[in-house]
Amino acid sequence: MSDKSHIIGEIIARHHEREGPLLPILNDVQAEFGCVDSEAEAMIAHGLNLSRADVHGVVSFYHDYKSEADPRPVVQVCRAEACKARGVEQIIDAAKNAAGERVKVVPVYCLGLCSAGPAARTGDDLHVRLDADSIAKLVENA
Repeated sequence: MSDKSHIIGEIIARHHEREGPLLPILNDVQAEFGCVDSEAEAMIAHGLNLSRADVHGVVSFYHDYKSEADPRPVVQVCRAEACKARGVEQIIDAAKNAAGERVKVVPVYCLGLCSAGPAARTGDDLHVRLDADSIAKLVENA
């Protein structure tokens, strides 16, 4: 049994008795490996007695699950209506220019910080009231 199989088996065992274990398992696999690839999908399907199509359907539905790991840091920039009203469209180019090829800037649609936008997230850290300078600095430090 490979290390990956062993780790995924432990993740499945940890969540197996939960009601609705698939999303917590997918979250943990994504966190551990940076992606949920087809091999992981197959192991999860087998472990939960689901079809691979069932698991793949969930993985492909949610944008946060990736089929391949991307080692670049990610900066999620809220592009929902409230952040648009607060000027996110005017600062997005500053984020992309600062990112270059080193950082991945990803649009998301609502970080739940509508009254304090424009907002962005790096990992578990939230950043609010961004302008062109502060978002460029955020991206450069990602």
